[in-house]
Amino acid sequence: MASLHHGVLEVLRGEALRLGDGPRDYDALLESAATRSLVLLGEATHGTEEFYRMRADITLRLIAEQGFDAVAVEADWPDAYRINLFVRGEGRDADASPAFGDFRRFPRWMWRNEEVLRFAEALHQFNLGRPSERRAGFYGLDMYSLYRSAEAVVDYLSGVDEEQAAIARRQYAALDHVRDPQRYGYEAVHGLRPDCRQAVRERLLALWQRAPDYLGRDGRGAADAFFFAERNAQVVSSGEAYYRAMFGPRAQSWNLRDQHMVETLLALQGHLRAQGGAGRIVVWAHNSHLGDARATEMSYAGEWNVGQLVRQSAGAEEALLVGFTTYTGTVTAAYEWDGEAECRDVLPARPDSYESLFRDTRLDRFYLPLQGEVAHALRTPMRERAIGVLYRPDTELQSHYFTASLPAQFDAVFHLDETRAVQPMDVAAETSPA
Repeated sequence: MASLHHGVLEVLRGEALRLGDGPRDYDALLESAATRSLVLLGEATHGTEEFYRMRADITLRLIAEQGFDAVAVEADWPDAYRINLFVRGEGRDADASPAFGDFRRFPRWMWRNEEVLRFAEALHQFNLGRPSERRAGFYGLDMYSLYRSAEAVVDYLSGVDEEQAAIARRQYAALDHVRDPQRYGYEAVHGLRPDCRQAVRERLLALWQRAPDYLGRDGRGAADAFFFAERNAQVVSSGEAYYRAMFGPRAQSWNLRDQHMVETLLALQGHLRAQGGAGRIVVWAHNSHLGDARATEMSYAGEWNVGQLVRQSAGAEEALLVGFTTYTGTVTAAYEWDGEAECRDVLPARPDSYESLFRDTRLDRFYLPLQGEVAHALRTPMRERAIGVLYRPDTELQSHYFTASLPAQFDAVFHLDETRAVQPMDVAAETSPA
């Protein structure tokens, strides 16, 4: 067994590309991305500084050197759109920091952090030197903004079609009785209130039916405004279904959410191409969303995810899936939902995990393509760690590990032995030592 382990380590040491904190660290990734329209950059936690920084650096190079149009992140659509307006020089925010003001729900640090702030500032500056139609954007893929998205649809219609705005207010009114999406879902599922599935679907269909009129006004500005509203209407429709599904099998709500994210991603790609862009997008989300679910124990539970659906819909040759792992360090996370963000120590990874195996290479920080000899060496599934917005070291095996076949899950992986907690923008209010 020891000789087998030694043989695997020799393969990894021979194929891994050690990182040196230099401008050429990401050359191999960019070479792999040259013919792809989608580059999916994961993360093993939602609170690691290096993961955010590395994804930002890679994304800026993909935009500047390979003509990528946008970054789409695991954030709510309307919240991220305000940053999109800022980085494209179109919004009301003169500086980057106020553009993050719509991120109000837990976990705020996930996007309201210093690394994303620096990225937004850098992308804004880069875009200043480009014509408006070629400026790269920043978009959200998620669907938790049920009420804010409903308000955004009504606001849009109030400016273009007051009659339809009044109808939309009535269609969305049933959602407003509680203003708590989980309570809405519970009551709708248990027959304590009528559900709104038909009304929110009708609102989305009405937008599609009137698209030719709304789009025939003033070119790109009208197209962007309509797309923003149409996606918000889709968020309301998907979100309404999601909050009802929360009270059924876990796979149902997970699958609804990831399918929505992929539909949003592909819709964004189509929108960018319709406006004359290349439709090439970088995606930032957790490894659990971006690695192919078919290569993990998620598939046993009937769950799919963004990585799987993108490979199936766009084709494996169009998408580059890249994971990120860490062995130990610190992480910004809470212990319970809606809890306080804390800078927490990350336990050293289990000996039977990929993270521990990578540490045994003694390479510290590296990029590893997962084809050829590496794929063969790593053919036996192992445990992999996933830390989301919660971290529970006291139940780490049950809460944070799953079994995966890494070479089938990702095309490549970045590994860092030790990482630091990301710093929230609201550091004084949000983060305290654990």
